[in-house]
Amino acid sequence: MTLSKKEVESVLKLSPFERYQYFIKKVADYEELWTIVDDKNELALSEIDNNQMISLWSASEYIQSNLGDGWENCRSLKLDLDSFEQDIMPVIIENEYLLNVFSVNNKSGFVVSISEFIRDLNEELNNY
Repeated sequence: MTLSKKEVESVLKLSPFERYQYFIKKVADYEELWTIVDDKNELALSEIDNNQMISLWSASEYIQSNLGDGWENCRSLKLDLDSFEQDIMPVIIENEYLLNVFSVNNKSGFVVSISEFIRDLNEELNNY
């Protein structure tokens, strides 16, 4: 998926919940999502209110504004839905991580549990 500069700029101006809704639609459309990993190829984690979170985006173009403030050595990682379900979801569930969906400029995005995310994504996938 290639995004225009105009689309990227427009989406970045949305509220966290609106970005989450956009994210769900794009993940359902393209069956892929993006996260970041550190220089050891491990999921990069952030924390809010003593909860660890994995950050997710719908495209790599949205990640760049978040790669500062301790994440300078991180890189984006594209996951198809099968890889996410088989490789990442068990880690999220086992460690009780939250999902920080679509953070921008190192500010939290919309934070959801894995069960909320699965519910919302499944609802959107049922529209196809």
